[in-house]
Amino acid sequence: MKQISRKPMGGFNLVPHHIVETTEEYAQANMRTLSPSGTKDVLIEYNLSLGRTVNLMLLQRQQNHVDRRDFEICKEHEIDNTGVVCIWPSEEVLTYFCILNADMFRNKRVLELGSGYGLAGLSIAACTDAAEVVISDGNPQVVDYIQKNITANVGSFEDTKVTSLLLRWGQDVVGQLGHNFDLIIAADCTFFKEFHADLAYTLKSLLALCKASQAIFFSPKRGTTLDLFLRAVNSHGLHVKIHENYNSHVWDLHRKFMEHDSCACAWPNYDEEHCYPLLIIISS
Repeated sequence: MKQISRKPMGGFNLVPHHIVETTEEYAQANMRTLSPSGTKDVLIEYNLSLGRTVNLMLLQRQQNHVDRRDFEICKEHEIDNTGVVCIWPSEEVLTYFCILNADMFRNKRVLELGSGYGLAGLSIAACTDAAEVVISDGNPQVVDYIQKNITANVGSFEDTKVTSLLLRWGQDVVGQLGHNFDLIIAADCTFFKEFHADLAYTLKSLLALCKASQAIFFSPKRGTTLDLFLRAVNSHGLHVKIHENYNSHVWDLHRKFMEHDSCACAWPNYDEEHCYPLLIIISS
Protein backbone atom coordinates (compact mmCIF):
# COMPACT_ATOMS: atom_id res chain seq x y z
CA MET A 1 0.00 0.00 0.00
CA LYS A 2 1.54 3.29 -1.09
CA GLN A 3 0.06 5.20 1.84
CA ILE A 4 2.31 3.51 4.38
CA SER A 5 5.16 5.69 5.64
CA ARG A 6 8.54 4.82 7.10
CA LYS A 7 10.65 6.61 9.70
CA PRO A 8 13.57 8.76 8.48
CA MET A 9 17.11 7.78 9.48
CA GLY A 10 17.93 10.99 11.37
CA GLY A 11 16.65 14.21 12.87
CA PHE A 12 17.59 17.71 14.00
CA ASN A 13 17.50 16.79 17.73
CA LEU A 14 16.15 20.22 18.66
CA VAL A 15 13.90 19.03 21.51
CA PRO A 16 15.69 16.91 24.17
CA HIS A 17 13.83 13.70 24.91
CA HIS A 18 14.30 10.22 26.32
CA ILE A 19 12.35 7.00 26.70
CA VAL A 20 10.84 6.56 30.16
CA GLU A 21 11.86 3.06 31.21
CA THR A 22 12.00 2.78 35.01
CA THR A 23 9.18 2.19 37.47
CA GLU A 24 10.38 5.23 39.47
CA GLU A 25 10.01 7.51 36.47
CA TYR A 26 6.48 6.25 35.83
CA ALA A 27 5.55 6.88 39.44
CA GLN A 28 7.06 10.37 39.48
CA ALA A 29 5.30 11.28 36.25
CA ASN A 30 1.95 9.88 37.47
CA MET A 31 1.43 8.50 33.98
CA ARG A 32 -1.18 5.80 34.49
CA THR A 33 -3.08 7.27 31.55
CA LEU A 34 -0.06 6.66 29.35
CA SER A 35 0.96 3.16 30.42
CA PRO A 36 2.22 1.48 27.22
CA SER A 37 -0.09 -1.27 25.99
CA GLY A 38 1.81 -4.44 25.17
CA THR A 39 5.03 -4.05 23.19
CA LYS A 40 3.90 -1.60 20.50
CA ASP A 41 3.93 1.62 22.57
CA VAL A 42 6.61 3.57 24.40
CA LEU A 43 6.45 6.58 26.73
CA ILE A 44 8.76 9.47 25.82
CA GLU A 45 9.53 12.53 27.93
CA TYR A 46 10.19 15.78 26.01
CA ASN A 47 11.98 18.64 27.76
CA LEU A 48 10.79 22.07 26.64
CA SER A 49 12.52 25.21 27.82
CA LEU A 50 11.15 28.74 27.57
CA GLY A 51 11.84 30.83 30.66
CA ARG A 52 10.45 27.94 32.68
CA THR A 53 11.15 24.27 32.07
CA VAL A 54 8.21 22.16 30.94
CA ASN A 55 8.25 18.39 30.53
CA LEU A 56 5.71 16.64 28.33
CA MET A 57 5.04 12.91 28.36
CA LEU A 58 3.91 11.45 25.03
CA LEU A 59 2.72 7.95 24.31
CA GLN A 60 4.06 6.87 20.91
CA ARG A 61 4.69 3.75 18.89
CA GLN A 62 7.88 1.79 19.32
CA GLN A 63 10.34 2.55 16.54
CA ASN A 64 9.63 0.59 13.33
CA HIS A 65 6.49 -0.99 14.79
CA VAL A 66 3.70 -1.39 12.23
CA ASP A 67 0.94 -3.94 12.60
CA ARG A 68 -1.79 -5.30 10.36
CA ARG A 69 -4.46 -3.08 11.93
CA ASP A 70 -2.61 0.00 10.65
CA PHE A 71 -3.07 -1.21 7.07
CA GLU A 72 -6.74 -2.01 7.68
CA ILE A 73 -7.46 1.47 9.08
CA CYS A 74 -5.62 3.16 6.21
CA LYS A 75 -7.72 1.23 3.70
CA GLU A 76 -10.99 1.71 5.60
CA HIS A 77 -10.62 5.48 6.01
CA GLU A 78 -8.60 6.18 2.82
CA ILE A 79 -5.80 7.77 4.84
CA ASP A 80 -2.10 7.20 5.46
CA ASN A 81 -0.33 5.91 8.56
CA THR A 82 2.15 8.80 8.79
CA GLY A 83 0.92 9.96 12.20
CA VAL A 84 1.74 6.72 14.02
CA VAL A 85 5.21 6.20 12.56
CA CYS A 86 7.23 8.73 14.58
CA ILE A 87 7.73 12.39 15.39
CA TRP A 88 8.88 13.53 11.94
CA PRO A 89 11.79 16.01 11.55
CA SER A 90 9.44 18.71 10.24
CA GLU A 91 7.26 18.36 13.36
CA GLU A 92 10.37 18.69 15.50
CA VAL A 93 11.36 21.89 13.66
CA LEU A 94 7.79 23.22 13.91
CA THR A 95 7.83 22.57 17.67
CA TYR A 96 11.16 24.34 18.07
CA PHE A 97 9.97 27.29 15.98
CA CYS A 98 6.75 27.66 17.99
CA ILE A 99 8.56 27.59 21.34
CA LEU A 100 11.07 30.23 20.18
CA ASN A 101 8.25 32.41 18.83
CA ALA A 102 5.91 32.02 21.80
CA ASP A 103 4.67 35.62 21.59
CA MET A 104 3.10 34.82 18.23
CA PHE A 105 0.68 32.42 19.93
CA ARG A 106 -0.15 34.29 23.12
CA ASN A 107 -3.95 34.66 23.56
CA LYS A 108 -4.49 33.10 20.11
CA ARG A 109 -6.68 30.27 18.92
CA VAL A 110 -4.48 27.66 17.26
CA LEU A 111 -5.38 24.64 15.09
CA GLU A 112 -2.85 21.95 14.20
CA LEU A 113 -3.61 19.90 11.09
CA GLY A 114 -2.25 16.38 10.53
CA SER A 115 -0.64 16.56 13.94
CA GLY A 116 0.51 13.00 14.53
CA TYR A 117 1.18 12.53 18.25
CA GLY A 118 0.65 16.27 18.81
CA LEU A 119 4.10 17.42 19.96
CA ALA A 120 3.85 20.88 18.36
CA GLY A 121 0.30 21.56 19.52
CA LEU A 122 0.98 20.31 23.03
CA SER A 123 4.14 22.43 23.21
CA ILE A 124 2.20 25.54 22.19
CA ALA A 125 -0.38 24.77 24.87
CA ALA A 126 2.31 24.32 27.52
CA CYS A 127 4.67 27.17 26.62
CA THR A 128 2.93 30.09 24.92
CA ASP A 129 -0.21 31.09 26.88
CA ALA A 130 -2.39 30.45 23.83
CA ALA A 131 -6.12 30.84 24.40
CA GLU A 132 -7.03 27.56 22.71
CA VAL A 133 -5.24 24.73 20.90
CA VAL A 134 -7.10 22.14 18.83
CA ILE A 135 -4.89 19.21 17.80
CA SER A 136 -6.34 17.34 14.83
CA ASP A 137 -5.62 14.39 12.57
CA GLY A 138 -7.59 12.37 10.04
CA ASN A 139 -6.52 9.00 11.44
CA PRO A 140 -8.71 7.76 14.35
CA GLN A 141 -5.77 5.77 15.76
CA VAL A 142 -3.71 8.96 15.94
CA VAL A 143 -6.52 10.96 17.55
CA ASP A 144 -6.72 8.33 20.29
CA TYR A 145 -3.01 8.86 21.03
CA ILE A 146 -3.50 12.65 20.97
CA GLN A 147 -6.33 12.51 23.50
CA LYS A 148 -4.32 10.30 25.84
CA ASN A 149 -1.40 12.72 25.60
CA ILE A 150 -3.65 15.72 26.30
CA THR A 151 -5.19 14.05 29.34
CA ALA A 152 -1.82 13.05 30.76
CA ASN A 153 -0.29 16.53 30.37
CA VAL A 154 -3.30 18.65 31.31
CA GLY A 155 -1.47 20.07 34.34
CA SER A 156 1.03 21.80 32.03
CA PHE A 157 -1.52 23.87 30.08
CA GLU A 158 -2.59 26.37 32.77
CA ASP A 159 -5.52 28.37 31.28
CA THR A 160 -5.12 27.15 27.70
CA LYS A 161 -8.04 25.08 26.41
CA VAL A 162 -6.71 21.97 24.64
CA THR A 163 -8.79 19.44 22.68
CA SER A 164 -8.29 16.67 20.14
CA LEU A 165 -10.30 16.37 16.94
CA LEU A 166 -10.79 13.82 14.16
CA LEU A 167 -10.67 16.11 11.12
CA ARG A 168 -10.77 14.97 7.51
CA TRP A 169 -9.57 17.52 4.99
CA GLY A 170 -12.01 18.54 2.29
CA GLN A 171 -15.09 18.04 4.44
CA ASP A 172 -17.14 20.72 6.23
CA VAL A 173 -14.36 21.64 8.63
CA VAL A 174 -15.89 25.02 9.38
CA GLY A 175 -19.08 23.38 10.63
CA GLN A 176 -17.05 20.94 12.71
CA LEU A 177 -14.90 23.59 14.36
CA GLY A 178 -17.57 26.18 15.02
CA HIS A 179 -15.32 29.26 15.01
CA ASN A 180 -12.25 30.74 13.36
CA PHE A 181 -8.59 30.27 14.32
CA ASP A 182 -5.88 32.89 14.39
CA LEU A 183 -3.14 30.45 13.47
CA ILE A 184 -3.16 27.12 11.64
CA ILE A 185 -0.02 25.00 11.89
CA ALA A 186 1.10 21.82 10.14
CA ALA A 187 4.27 19.83 9.52
CA ASP A 188 5.04 17.53 6.60
CA CYS A 189 1.44 17.34 5.42
CA THR A 190 2.19 17.71 1.69
CA PHE A 191 3.78 14.30 1.06
CA PHE A 192 0.81 12.52 -0.56
CA LYS A 193 -0.29 14.27 -3.77
CA GLU A 194 -3.78 12.75 -3.63
CA PHE A 195 -4.54 14.84 -0.51
CA HIS A 196 -3.36 18.20 -1.92
CA ALA A 197 -6.73 19.35 -3.24
CA ASP A 198 -8.56 18.57 0.01
CA LEU A 199 -5.89 20.19 2.19
CA ALA A 200 -5.83 23.33 0.01
CA TYR A 201 -9.64 23.54 0.14
CA THR A 202 -9.55 23.15 3.94
CA LEU A 203 -7.05 25.98 4.24
CA LYS A 204 -9.16 28.22 2.02
CA SER A 205 -12.25 27.53 4.14
CA LEU A 206 -10.44 28.20 7.43
CA LEU A 207 -8.58 31.32 6.31
CA ALA A 208 -11.77 32.80 4.83
CA LEU A 209 -13.27 33.01 8.32
CA CYS A 210 -10.78 35.68 9.40
CA LYS A 211 -8.64 37.79 7.06
CA ALA A 212 -5.98 38.19 9.78
CA SER A 213 -5.49 34.42 10.10
CA GLN A 214 -2.49 32.67 8.64
CA ALA A 215 -1.17 29.14 8.25
CA ILE A 216 2.37 28.12 9.22
CA PHE A 217 3.60 25.02 7.42
CA PHE A 218 6.94 23.25 7.57
CA SER A 219 7.64 20.87 4.72
CA PRO A 220 10.58 19.57 2.62
CA LYS A 221 10.42 19.97 -1.16
CA ARG A 222 10.36 16.20 -1.85
CA GLY A 223 10.76 16.51 -5.59
CA THR A 224 7.67 18.16 -7.03
CA THR A 225 5.27 17.39 -4.17
CA LEU A 226 5.58 20.72 -2.36
CA ASP A 227 5.38 22.71 -5.60
CA LEU A 228 2.24 20.83 -6.61
CA PHE A 229 0.64 21.51 -3.24
CA LEU A 230 1.46 25.22 -3.48
CA ARG A 231 -0.13 25.32 -6.93
CA ALA A 232 -3.31 23.90 -5.40
CA VAL A 233 -3.12 26.59 -2.70
CA ASN A 234 -2.59 29.35 -5.28
CA SER A 235 -5.57 28.10 -7.29
CA HIS A 236 -7.79 29.16 -4.36
CA GLY A 237 -6.40 32.68 -4.44
CA LEU A 238 -4.30 32.22 -1.28
CA HIS A 239 -0.95 33.94 -0.86
CA VAL A 240 2.27 32.05 -0.13
CA LYS A 241 5.63 33.15 1.28
CA ILE A 242 8.50 30.65 1.48
CA HIS A 243 11.43 31.04 3.88
CA GLU A 244 14.54 28.89 3.55
CA ASN A 245 16.71 30.32 6.34
CA TYR A 246 14.24 30.97 9.18
CA ASN A 247 16.43 30.08 12.18
CA SER A 248 20.21 30.31 12.49
CA HIS A 249 20.60 27.12 14.55
CA VAL A 250 18.47 25.00 12.22
CA TRP A 251 20.28 26.47 9.23
CA ASP A 252 23.70 25.67 10.74
CA LEU A 253 22.63 22.08 11.36
CA HIS A 254 21.36 21.85 7.79
CA ARG A 255 24.72 23.02 6.44
CA LYS A 256 26.61 20.51 8.59
CA PHE A 257 24.35 17.70 7.42
CA MET A 258 24.88 18.76 3.80
CA GLU A 259 28.65 18.61 4.34
CA HIS A 260 28.20 15.12 5.83
CA ASP A 261 30.00 16.26 8.95
CA SER A 262 31.29 13.27 10.93
CA CYS A 263 30.39 14.79 14.32
CA ALA A 264 27.97 13.16 16.75
CA CYS A 265 25.07 15.19 15.34
CA ALA A 266 25.59 13.81 11.81
CA TRP A 267 22.55 12.62 9.83
CA PRO A 268 23.39 9.65 7.57
CA ASN A 269 22.18 10.00 3.98
CA TYR A 270 20.88 13.55 4.64
CA ASP A 271 19.22 14.93 1.52
CA GLU A 272 18.04 18.55 1.36
CA GLU A 273 15.14 17.74 -0.96
CA HIS A 274 13.65 15.21 1.42
CA CYS A 275 14.93 16.23 4.87
CA TYR A 276 15.15 20.03 5.19
CA PRO A 277 11.77 21.63 5.94
CA LEU A 278 11.01 25.01 4.41
CA LEU A 279 8.86 27.49 6.33
CA ILE A 280 5.73 28.33 4.35
CA ILE A 281 3.34 31.11 5.40
CA ILE A 282 -0.10 30.96 3.77
CA SER A 283 -2.68 33.73 4.04
CA SER A 284 -5.85 34.87 2.30
